[in-house]
Formats: sequence, C-alpha cells, structure tokens
Amino acid sequence: MHVVLDVENTVTERNGKGHFDPFEPTNELVQVGTLYGTVENIFTYNHSCGIKDKPERLQNILDKTTLLIGHNIVHDLMWLWECGFKYDGPVYDTMVAESVLHRGIKVPLSLGDCAERNELESQKGDTLHNYLALGYSVRDIPHDELSFYLSGDLHTTKALRCHQLARLATDELSQLTSTVDLCNRVTRTLARLSRNGIKVDRAVLDLVKQEYIEEKQALKDELDALSTKFMGDVPINLNSPEQVSTVIYSRKPLNKAKWPELFEGRLSKAEYRNIAASNTVQVYKKRAVKCTICRGSGRVWKTKKDGSPFKKPNRCQKCDAVGCLFINTPEIAGLKFFPLSKDWVTANGFATGKDHISLLADIARGHKMVDAENYLRKLQRLNAVESYLSTYVAGIENYAKHDGLLHVQLTQVITSTGRFSGRSPNMQNMPRGGTFPVKRCFVSRFEGGELLEADFAQLEFRVAAFLSQDATAMQEIEEGFDVHSYTAKVITDAGEPTSRQDAKAHTFAPLYGATGYGRTPPQARYYEQFIEKYAGIAAYHKQLTRDVLNTGYITLPSKRQYDFSHSVRRKDGTPTHFTQIKNYPVQGFATGDIVPLILTVFDNMLEGMLSCIVNSVHDSIVIDIHPNEKEAVLDIVQYINTNLKKIIDTGWGIDINVPLLLEAKTGPNWLDMKEVA
Repeated sequence: MHVVLDVENTVTERNGKGHFDPFEPTNELVQVGTLYGTVENIFTYNHSCGIKDKPERLQNILDKTTLLIGHNIVHDLMWLWECGFKYDGPVYDTMVAESVLHRGIKVPLSLGDCAERNELESQKGDTLHNYLALGYSVRDIPHDELSFYLSGDLHTTKALRCHQLARLATDELSQLTSTVDLCNRVTRTLARLSRNGIKVDRAVLDLVKQEYIEEKQALKDELDALSTKFMGDVPINLNSPEQVSTVIYSRKPLNKAKWPELFEGRLSKAEYRNIAASNTVQVYKKRAVKCTICRGSGRVWKTKKDGSPFKKPNRCQKCDAVGCLFINTPEIAGLKFFPLSKDWVTANGFATGKDHISLLADIARGHKMVDAENYLRKLQRLNAVESYLSTYVAGIENYAKHDGLLHVQLTQVITSTGRFSGRSPNMQNMPRGGTFPVKRCFVSRFEGGELLEADFAQLEFRVAAFLSQDATAMQEIEEGFDVHSYTAKVITDAGEPTSRQDAKAHTFAPLYGATGYGRTPPQARYYEQFIEKYAGIAAYHKQLTRDVLNTGYITLPSKRQYDFSHSVRRKDGTPTHFTQIKNYPVQGFATGDIVPLILTVFDNMLEGMLSCIVNSVHDSIVIDIHPNEKEAVLDIVQYINTNLKKIIDTGWGIDINVPLLLEAKTGPNWLDMKEVA
C-alpha cells in the first residue's frame, strides 16, 4: 500500500531561530494526514479544539504501508518516530526526486513551487501562512481550516509523484530512475542520522568559545597596529570591506555609483587594468592634527567642501579633546596590490573575500613582502575566527538540544552536484586537517564510548582517475603515491616554499576547473604541470566540453545527469560554465553518489545496534560507538573497505578499476583521534 503522508506541528522560537523539529520540548505534533488511493485520513493529536485521535489508528495504516511518500519526508519521519510511531519501510521524497529530474539546474523546491512548475491543480492556499503571520500557533488555527490545508498538501504531493513517475518513464529521463532510487534510500538514512544526533560537551564548547574570543581580540589589536603603520593615523574598520579594500589595494573608486558598470562585458586583461587604473585614485597615508593625546584614534573632524572646518568639530571619543582632522601625507598608503581581474571588482572597491586574501598572501610570500603577508595572514585568520564563532560555536549553542544532542540536518537538494549540504548549523564547511578545536566538543553519548570517523582517501582524485582513465594517475594510486607532497615540491622548486598541508588547496583544484590564471607564478607552474602530467584528465575535460556542446548534458557512470543545455559556445570555441562542466562529474560521482551509497550500507549494517551514524562531512562518515560494540563496528568498516568495488558494482553495474580506500580513526572526541590499524 502506497501512502502519502504529511504532518503539521508547532514551531518554537529560540535564540531568534525557528525550530521546526520534534526535539524541542515545547514543540507538539498537531495533525497527521494520510492518503492512499482515494482514502484520506486526518488525525488530530494536540489541537486547541480538544480533538485527540488514538495513535493506534495511524499506526495501523503505517503497518500496512509498503511505500511512504512525502515532500521533504525527512521532517515527517522524524516527527513520526519521536512521537512513538513505527515505520521502517522504503520512502519516496517528491522534493528529492524533483531535484534529480532537473539534472543539476537549481529550481525552487517548495511543494507550491513544484506544483506550479508542473502545472498541477492544488487546493492549497495561504491559510496557514496568513495565520502564522498574525502570530497564531499551528494548534490554534481553526481545525477545519488546518485540515483543509493539510488535505491540499496530501493531494498535491500525490499528483506531483504521479507526474514525476510519468517523466521518469520517458526515453529522455528513464535512466534517472536509478539516481532517484538511490536518493530515496539515502533520504531514509539521513532521517535516521538526524534523529540520532551527535553529543555536545557544552563545557568544552565554552572553553573553545573563550579561546576564540581572546584570539579575535588579539588579532584585532595587531591588525589595528599594522593598519596604523600602513595607513597612518586614520582608524580602519576591519568589518568594512570598503576600508579593508583601500588598505590592500591602496586605491578607491572615483565614482562608486557607476564603478561596477565599467567592467561589464568581455574585457582583455589590458583593458581591465586601464579602466581600473583610470577610474580610481591612490590612497595616501594620513596624519592626525588637533589631538596629540590619542594620535588621532578618535572621530574624524569633518570639513566642508571648501576645506574649512565646521564651527563645532566632533570630540575625540577617547580623550575628549578637540576632534581630529586627518591630513594626507606625501606617502602612498596600504599594501599597493593591484586586483588581478575584473572579477575582483566589487560595489565598494575590490574583492576582500577569503580566497582573494589567501591568494594575495601567497603572492606576498613569493615576493618576500613580509609586512604585507603578515597583515594578510592575520586578516585571513581573523575572518576565519569570526566565522568559527558565528557559524559553529553560535550554531552549536543555538541548535544543540536540552539533552546535549545536536541533530545534524543534511540534504541532497541544495547543491547542483547532489553532494550533501547542511543547515542548523551547516557542519559541511568545517576546516579539514584534523586541527579544528570545535571538533573537540563532539563526544560519544555512551559512557566509555568513542567516535569513529571513516574517511575516503583522496576520493576526488581517484574518481577523476577512473572517469578519465588517466594512466599516470591510476598508476600513482596503485603505488600509493603522495600527490600532496608532489604538489608541494613543484611549487617549492618553482620558488615558493610550500608545506604539504598548504599544498592541499592546489592539488585537486584542476579537477574542479581551476587554472593557473590569477595565481602566483610558482602556483601557476603546478597547474601547468598538472595538465602536462595528467594528460588523460585534461583530455577527459575536453571530451566533457564536446559532450555539452553536442548533446547539452553530461551523464555519470551512475546515470546521474547534469543539464548544460543553457551553455553556449564562446567566440574562442569554449562553452560557458566551463568550470562547472569539469567540476560536476568528479564532485557528483564522488560525493553525490559514492559517499551516499556507502552511507546507506553503513546504516543497514548498523541496524539493531546501539552504535549509530551521527554525521557525514564531505567524504567522511562519523559513527558513535557503544563500548561493547567497538570490535563489531570495526569489523563493519573493514568489510565495507574490502568490498567497496563490489558494493559499487552491485549498485550501478560499474567495474571501477581504481582502488578505493576508507581510512578509519577513533577517539574520545571528534578531534583527538588515532588511526585504526
């Protein structure tokens, strides 16, 4: 029996965030709707009207269900399970299927958007949203109107699935059936992962938070001192991209209103540099007058257009002396970098993003610009620390529940490639390298338990070797060649000393469409050498280009597809979206297909055990191990590691002729781990 399911629940506002999950003690399940064939049921549990159905009525339906259908069904499953209902069968998520059917093209995926796009009739209106906007709780919306809204969702979801199945039956889209099936299996696993939650040690989190706060202040003090050295007495607001831009590039636009328009269209490098230079002015160091006590670190004494001061100048905020007047000196201020391309132009000047700062720091190191590199590295670290505090520390604080569990939410529908993305908070962007202190706050929920992380070794490179059948790459993988050390050596030999850890940022970049353009000369040499060395990968990229120009799409060995029919040929013969064309196949097959497939295998093999999957980040899987089950879990890891090729062959009928490797490590927390032999 195929059953369409949808739930309505209350929402808790906490720390300025809306929490929709069932793990908030104040949240309640209000209604559950089911639809099978033409039979519709609305079950009410916690509505203010006083109606309360018996749980047995819904459970009887679930016991007979062979396929549970929903739109974003992870949410519905977690509510069912947390409220004591049981369902362990297969699921079909119309939101996930819709994402797959659009083959990498991002479209709005709400139920209403899907219905409108597929021209489906819907009785659903804005009733619920209107009531919520007025401050109503879901349980206080009139029962009949809430039931009508829920009924509309059920029928729309059913119609959407029928429409999707019809599309999958066509010759054009039939091969996507296997991807839809995999994604639905993964959906159930992600629901279990989220329900499991990962344990947070709040005391450790508080210590990490304090360390970051202290480091942030120290960095700001150091950067303030350096800013004075480079800019003179004028205070610099490090939170202002415009002011930071003047420090780095020593230039500011003459006419900010028209500034970005100057760089529209295709420009040569010479044209870009000429426009950028002629439409900016150099910034000079400034000295402060009037306030000798604090050396001009207070407010600016603003002047009139004719240069004369106002009658009542601002007062210095620090010493209450007469406000400061900042006067240009003959010395050019700042670090004197020139932005590398028109892509670096922003509304307020030039780019100051983390990738731009990192590249400029590398350039500074290559040219032995010690002061400039020092400033940029500290700025880079400050941005990272602020991100850690706002994204991870605050995110974990906001979303960890009263029992200390953080219920990781992963989805397959945000990225174009199908790779997982996270929210509430996003755990997918954690720095790699095993040195991120925040990881120390994640511990086992079991007394005497451990966390295990199973991590694919160089998965993207191995996938690229398989897809391209590059002989050199395949041989190096077989021999255990350290590709990161090779990258470091090439860049170092070209004149820019680089560690293995720093080289990782460049090793696989060419796999994702990156070129040597805009890099330091030693880095650019590596990108050139990559193409020379791995000619098969370069040839594969060219083949992808031809496929896109001839057919408009790319098909992976798993039969997942990416639609590039919107790509057009440039004057030089290359297609637009060239980076994505090279990026999507590697990232899609590696982290959109292989990792999710293996995640489901782990989930199935852990069924019935206390140990459970608690997270997945990029190409790694994190398991919370009960102390009595450690050997059993390690046996599972070993079995999967030994049978990776067989699992992939069973899943897609693919003979992957490149070795794949899972490396496992365990420890009392997610940071302090040791490799398992």
